[in-house]
Amino acid sequence: MLYNERKHIPYRQEGVALREITFDGFFDPAATLGCGQTFRFRPYGKGFLVFSKDKACHVFAEGGKTRILCDDADEPYFYEYFDLSRDYAQILSFAKNSGVPAVAEAAEYGKGIYILRQDAEETVFSFILSQNNRIPRIKAIIERICAALGKEREFLGERYHAFPPAARLAEKGADFYAELGAGYRAAYIAETAKKIAAEGLPFASFRGARLREALTGFKGVGPKVADCIALFGFADTAAFPVDTWIEKAYREDMGGTLKKREEISAYFSEKFGEYGGFMQQYLFYYKRGRRE
Repeated sequence: MLYNERKHIPYRQEGVALREITFDGFFDPAATLGCGQTFRFRPYGKGFLVFSKDKACHVFAEGGKTRILCDDADEPYFYEYFDLSRDYAQILSFAKNSGVPAVAEAAEYGKGIYILRQDAEETVFSFILSQNNRIPRIKAIIERICAALGKEREFLGERYHAFPPAARLAEKGADFYAELGAGYRAAYIAETAKKIAAEGLPFASFRGARLREALTGFKGVGPKVADCIALFGFADTAAFPVDTWIEKAYREDMGGTLKKREEISAYFSEKFGEYGGFMQQYLFYYKRGRRE
C-alpha cells in the first residue's frame, strides 16, 4: 500500500489546520497533471495547486516523498482523487510484462503517472469542452466558467472559484457560454447542464459498453470523449481513449493496421482489460512527450 502517513500540521493563520498526506510511492505530479486528465491546476511553490469541485490542495514532491496539503475535512476526498490506495508497482509490472515493447517503454518513461479519480459531473463538462481543442484553451474556458458561476473560495492565501454544479450551469443558455469562448461547444454545455440538473447521473455503476452508450446520450459526446469521461470521471479503467497520439503510437510503434479509432480502442480494451486506461496514459504521455 502506497499510503503510509497521515498527520495534522498547523498553518500560519490562527485557527486553521491542514491535513498532510505523505506517501512513498513514486508519483510525478507534473506528469500526472500535464497529461490531459484534468484542467484545473496551476503552479504554486514547489508543486501545484489542484482544484476539484469546490476543493483545493497543494501537491508537491519533497525529500523523496510526495506531499499533499489540503483542508482537514477534504483529506478523504483527495486521498480518493489521487488514487492513493492503488498499487501502481503492480500496474508497472503488468506493462513491462505485457508483451508489447512500446507499452513497456512508455510505462518506464511515464512511471510516475497516476489516474485521477475526478468528480463525474465536472469531468463530463470538462471533456465536452475538450473536443477539437488545446489544453491551454480548455483550461482558460473552464476558468472563465468557474469565475462567472462558481463560488469564490480561498486556500493557502490563493483565491479560486469552485466548479459550478449542473443546476447552476443550467441557469445559462448557449449564448452565455459562447461569450466565454466555448464556441460550438456552448450549445452542448447548455443542453447537457439542463439534462444533468433534471436527471442527475443515474449510471454511476455502469461500466464498459453500457457506460459509453449512456455517456454518448449527451449532446456532443462521441466515443473518444465518452472514453475519457469513463476513465477519468467514473474510474472505468478498462476505457481506452484514442486520439491522434494514441493512433500514432499504434501505427508507428506497433505496426497496427486497424483503420477506425473505435476499433483501436476496442482492441486495446480487450487486450489490456482493467489495465487499459493506465496503458493509454503511458502511451499518450510517451508519444506526445517524445514528439519531434
